[in-house]
Amino acid sequence: MRIAIVEDDAGLARGLGRALKANGFTVDHFTTGSDALLMATSEAYCAILLDLGLPDMDGLEVLRTLRRRGVKSPILILTARDAPGASVTGLDQGADDYLIKPFDPAELEARVRALVRRGQGMPDPVIRAGALTLDLASRTVSLDDKPLSLRRRELAVLETLMLRPGKVVSRERIAAQVFGLDDDVAPNALEVQIARLRRKIGSSGHQILTLRGLGYMLETEAAAER
Repeated sequence: MRIAIVEDDAGLARGLGRALKANGFTVDHFTTGSDALLMATSEAYCAILLDLGLPDMDGLEVLRTLRRRGVKSPILILTARDAPGASVTGLDQGADDYLIKPFDPAELEARVRALVRRGQGMPDPVIRAGALTLDLASRTVSLDDKPLSLRRRELAVLETLMLRPGKVVSRERIAAQVFGLDDDVAPNALEVQIARLRRKIGSSGHQILTLRGLGYMLETEAAAER
């Protein structure tokens, strides 16, 4: 899942990025509101972390503009402001949650996971596809009730497919959730991740089907038998 951090404090943004990547997220970082507006209206982010104190424009204006442009990504505002009502104003203008700096990184990670689940319409943190189980809270996967060790990008591919079991997911949509703007991506990078994931799933009755020109689909044994 792909997250946008809009924060001009480079140190804080790096720390947030490391924590979210460790939780299996792909992260893009923007230091200005104008850059965030440019990308967030063209990329389907699973969540946006938005600082209110940006150097080029007010974070609340970024929030209002995103909502006016129809961006539906869950937005969590970050504010160090002492002015009363800033967070309430943000919620009234379309934010989904807020945190006041300084905050506990573990709390932020939990709130981001909850926002992503709600944004996907999945209040239950556990999703299942056949014998595969993915816990969105702990970012762990099991196959036939046994832990399955996946790298971050393999997990991102599997999560994207498990959210749409039995449905074709375009190559572009998967890649958008797996690779960030700063990633050095080879032409066959997604195919490499798919191949690794196929090997780890093995002969469990699950298949990642390639539909040339369309994308990929996760098919479970039960679905294949119908």
